[in-house]
This record gives sequence, C-alpha cells and structure tokens, in this order.
Amino acid sequence: MTASIASDNQVPELVNYNVYSTDPVLRQAVLRAGAQWHDAELLRQGDEYGAEASLRMAEDAEHYAPELHTHSPAGERIDAVKFHPSWHEAMRIARHNGMTNLPFALAQQPGVWAAYGATLYMHAQIESGSTCPSTMTKASIPVLQRNRALFEALWPKLRDTRHDPRDIPAQHKHSITVGMGMTEKQGGSDVRTNTTRAEPLGDGPWGSEFAITGHKWFFSAPMCDAHLVLAKTDERGASCFYVPRWRPDGSKNPIHIQRLKDKVGNRSNSSSEVEFDGAWGVLLGEEGRGIPTIIEMATYTRLDNALSSAGFIRRALVQALHYARHRVAFGKPLVEQPLMAELLADMALESQAATLLAMDLAARFDSDAALDLAWRRIVTPVAKFWNCKRAVAITAEAMEVFGGNGYVESGPMGRLFREAPVNSIWEGSGNVMCLDVLRAVSRNPEDVFVLLDHLDAVATSAPMLQAQVQALRDVFSSPPAQLEAQARRITQQLALCVQAALMLQYASAQAAQAFIESRFATGWGVVVGATAGGANAKTLMEEVWTVA
Repeated sequence: MTASIASDNQVPELVNYNVYSTDPVLRQAVLRAGAQWHDAELLRQGDEYGAEASLRMAEDAEHYAPELHTHSPAGERIDAVKFHPSWHEAMRIARHNGMTNLPFALAQQPGVWAAYGATLYMHAQIESGSTCPSTMTKASIPVLQRNRALFEALWPKLRDTRHDPRDIPAQHKHSITVGMGMTEKQGGSDVRTNTTRAEPLGDGPWGSEFAITGHKWFFSAPMCDAHLVLAKTDERGASCFYVPRWRPDGSKNPIHIQRLKDKVGNRSNSSSEVEFDGAWGVLLGEEGRGIPTIIEMATYTRLDNALSSAGFIRRALVQALHYARHRVAFGKPLVEQPLMAELLADMALESQAATLLAMDLAARFDSDAALDLAWRRIVTPVAKFWNCKRAVAITAEAMEVFGGNGYVESGPMGRLFREAPVNSIWEGSGNVMCLDVLRAVSRNPEDVFVLLDHLDAVATSAPMLQAQVQALRDVFSSPPAQLEAQARRITQQLALCVQAALMLQYASAQAAQAFIESRFATGWGVVVGATAGGANAKTLMEEVWTVA
C-alpha cells in the first residue's frame, strides 16, 4: 500500500492507532488460544496504548528520571524514590489492564496466559520500565502461595486492579507490588556465592521470622511494597524470604537504598543497590531451598522477557514501516526501493516469528500436558535468549531506516534502541539462558525428544526444517558434558526450528517458506535484510501490519 507523502518529505508521527487491531499475528494468537472472551478488552487496550496521550506519558516517564531521597528534612532514614506523575500513570494502566495478576485472578478462563501475554506485549511497546514491577508482582504469586497464611493476607491486595502509589504499610493499602532481590556484587548470576545472612527471630503468625543482614547489588523497583530475597540461614544454602518495605508493626524495615543505578535505558524504572540492616523477613518455602523457590518466579519473568522483546521488535518494525511508507528517496517512497523492501520484509518475518514464539509459549502455561510441560521447561530459556537477542539487532536496523532522523532524541527510536538490551541481561544473560537449556534437557532428558518429535511431525512438508530437527536430535543424543561450549549454537538452532514450525502452522504458506528458506540457508544470521527468502516483499510487510 502507498501512503500519502508530506510536501516537506518529513514523516508524520505515528499516533492514535490501535496497537491490537493493527496486529493480525497477535490477535490471531489470542483467539487461537481460546481467549475470545478478552478480545473486546484487548481492543480497548489497543486504543489506549496507541493514543497520543499514552505516548506522551511514556516519553515523560523516561525523561523525568526517578529521584532517591535517603533522609527526610528531619534527618530520618526514609529511603524513598520519588517519581514523575507519568510513572504512576504507566503503573495505573499496567495494573488496570491485568499485568500484575490476570493469569492467577482469572485462572479458570481459557487462554488466560495468552490474554495476559497480549497486554504485556503491547504495554512494552509503549512504556517498558513499568513492566518490571508489574510482571514481578504477577510472578511472585505462585511463590507466595508456598506460605499459605501469608498469601491469604496478601491475596486481596495482589488481585486488586487499582494502582496504589502510597508509601505506607501494606495493611493500609488496597494494592501492593512485589519485587525480587537475588544478585550480589561478588557473584551476579552465581547466586550460590551470596553472603547475605538471615538470623532466626522465632515464629510469628506467618511462620518463621528472620532478621536479614547483607546487600543486593541489583535491587530493581525498590519502592515495591515487598521483595522476595535470597539469604543464607546456615551452610546448607540460601533460603527465600518475603521482606516488606514496612514491618508488620508499621515501622520502616531497615532496607537502606545506597544509590540508584544510572542505566543505559529503562530509565523510568528505578534500580538500586541496597543494604539490609537486620531487615525483618518471613520464610517462603523450605529452608535451604531458596534458589529453586525463587527460580519459579524467574521462570514467569523470563516468559515476560520473551513477550516484551517481541513487543520491542514489533514496535521497531511498525515504526520502520510507517517511516518508509511516508518518506521519499531518489524519486519514490522508501518502501518501494528494492533493497529497503527486502530489509523491511526480513524484519516483518522476524517480528512475526518472534510474536508467535512468545505468544505460543505463553499459551502453553495454561496446560500441564506432556508436550506443554516439556515446551515450557526448554523453550522458556530458548525464547528468552532468542527474542531478546533479536530485539537488539532489529531495533538497530529500524533506527537505520530512519537515517539521521532515527539518531536523535526527538524521535521514537533512541528510547527503543536503549531499552532493547535490558531483557537480555535481566533474569539471566544469554549465556545463562543457553546453559539453562542444557540443564533442562539434562534434568528431564525425555522432554527434548517430546519436543523434537512434535517439531518433526509439523515439518513433514518442509524437508529443510526436518533436516534441522534431525541434526538437533543427533546433538542431544551426545553426553550433556560435551555440549556446553556449543550451547549458543544449539539454542539458536532450537529457536529457529521452533519458530519455523510455528510459521508453518500459523503463518501464510509464503511467509513460512520465506522464513525456512532464509533462516536455514548457509551463512544466514550475519545481517538482517540479506535475504527474505526471495518472496514478495510487499506481501510479507502487509501480512504483519493492518493499516486502515
């Protein structure tokens, strides 16, 4: 389709469009999962996310960074982070739209995880910083359920859909947010080296209480009403604790914010370093089993990384397509220039495959069937690794479509480009995800063959994909100890096979063929836009973005 061109050849800002209705890949994924009951609500959200007011709000939230105030004017320790009103508006939208609780509050609804995934995918395109405390709150719910008495007290405040920005004890609030505190300066991802200690205080109404002393090097969203924190009670290993911002007696818990991180992106969200000075906490799960306890929370947030990175890719594609349809170069619109069309078509394939990968994974959180369990165990780190990596590459390519107009802060691409790497690092870097794939296979060896059998069955009409699946079958037949150095290559190949199978099932025949022929071609992966499989570029672009 050809858009009208402005007389000064400057591209109008993309505002006031429906983020959901213009995304046929997303909408079909929601309906396919059985979440028709939520379609009208997602249409409403799509209007909200694409509205000019929401876009301005997101810009302000990023521009007016949070401020740390360690002490009150009277010298009292308050450890408070103050936000611009735009941050609270982003948090209000996220909470109202279900990002903090939907899969658990409406657990009996069909396709509820896909319904949730669609909201997160859209929200991340507009204001990503607020996804952090919102999705961590949602992910904390199954971990908090390990302490029944505590959970019963908190559940009404977790399921409430109103954002409550007040910095007061949780018992006086109508809703709360919950974060996570794992990493320390000496260990990073190697949380076995943590030194934070927990000393027993006795039993209370919510179980075993402890005084926690130590630090956390990355303590994201410190203004959450509570965090799940790792600390050692003895030499058996770390335990997991619920550590609120305010003690049950209404006094401030001694969690001292040392400083806020000066991050490359994700600036609307405050991330901090903190010291615990005998902070009150209550045990969650089995003592000494804190790492597997808190990793359950990380599994859900890794799904969120895959979803939000698919959202980044989607927004980069839409911005690039919008720009190319309105900008003239060398006598005709950019989108009609053959090499630009090839690049945009390749980006369209990337976006479609990333969306299918994330949304299909989300839908499988609704089921405990053998294939779905195997898929969740293995494909969660695969999708987290691959979508997050591809988001960095695709946002860079989209910025280049704009040329110099993309490399300025007055346009949309600077913030998106800075934001893209955060998901690759948050909840485990690329190497950690690839090692987690191997660990998942090692712990449940039958899972990978259940997954590969499914991919092989889907690929009966695609010999190139079948050959790749067979190659993976041969790889996973080797002893796990021999695979570690190859973990990135294996994870990439598994990601591409899963995406190819999903394209075969749910994309057009042309898009599926283009994806398979390009992604499994010798030498693919060096640069986006080298080939889109020789398919009709215009059709591939129009397949992923519906413009009225």
